[in-house]
Amino acid sequence: MGKVGFIGGGAMAEAIVAAITQGMVAREDIYVSDHKAKRCEELSERYGIHTSVGADSFVGTVDVLVLAIKPQAAAKAIAEVKGRVGNETIILSIVAGLTLKVLEEAFPVQPVVRVMPNTPLAVGAGMSAFACGSHADHLAAQTVEDLLSSAGRAIEVPEAAMDAVTGLSGSGPAYAFLMIDALADGGVAAGLKRPAAIELAAQTLLGAAKMALKTGKHPDVLRDQVTSPAGTTIAGVRVMEQHGVRGALIDAVLAATEKSKELGKK
Repeated sequence: MGKVGFIGGGAMAEAIVAAITQGMVAREDIYVSDHKAKRCEELSERYGIHTSVGADSFVGTVDVLVLAIKPQAAAKAIAEVKGRVGNETIILSIVAGLTLKVLEEAFPVQPVVRVMPNTPLAVGAGMSAFACGSHADHLAAQTVEDLLSSAGRAIEVPEAAMDAVTGLSGSGPAYAFLMIDALADGGVAAGLKRPAAIELAAQTLLGAAKMALKTGKHPDVLRDQVTSPAGTTIAGVRVMEQHGVRGALIDAVLAATEKSKELGKK
C-alpha cells in the first residue's frame, strides 16, 4: 500500500492506525500530524509511527492521505495541503458532511474518496461506507476498501446514499447501545444483577450480528430458527411488535437520514 499519512490524530485516525500496523503497512511508513504536541507523542510511543505537529514532512510523499479532522477545521487544513500532494495520492476523507464536489475542487486531479465510518472502528469492528470521486479508479477503491476493512468492514456506495448510510450505520451504534441498555434493564427487572445483564445483552447482540453476517441468511430466517411454536421467544417478539419496536427503528434511521441531509445543506 505504500505510505499513509493522516491529517488529524483523533479517535478515528488512531483506530485505523491501530488496525493497519498489524501487518498491512509498515510502521515507518505511517505518518500522523496533529495540532497537539502531546497527542503526537502519545501516538508515536503507542504505535512506533512518525508524528508531527504539522504535515510538512510527509504530505508530498504519501500514497494515501487521510483527512481525519473535525468539519470546522477542514477548510483550513485542506488549504494548507492542497497543491502539495502528489497527483496520484489518494485523498481519503472521513470529514462529516464534506462532499466529493468540495473535495475535488481542492484536489482536482487526485483520486478522492469520501468515507462515512462509525465508532466501532475503534475496536476493529467498524462499518464504513465510501463513495469515489471522478478520478478514483478501481485500484483506488480497492486500496480504500482494504484500508478500512482492516478495522471492520467496508462497502462502496454512490455518494447520494451517504445520508442513508449516516442514518443507519453512522448513527446505528447509538441505537444498539440503547437496545443493550433496555435489554439489560429487562434482565435486572427479571432478577439478574446489572453487570451480568449488560454482558448477556451485549454478547447476545454481538452474536446475532455475527450470525447474520457469516451465514448470509435473511434476519427473518434466523429469527424463525430461534422462535419455537408457543415458546418463550415468540412471546417476547409479540410484545415488541405490539410496542412498535420495528417501526421505531425504521423511523429512527429515516429521521437521522433527514437530519444528515439538513446538515449537508448548511
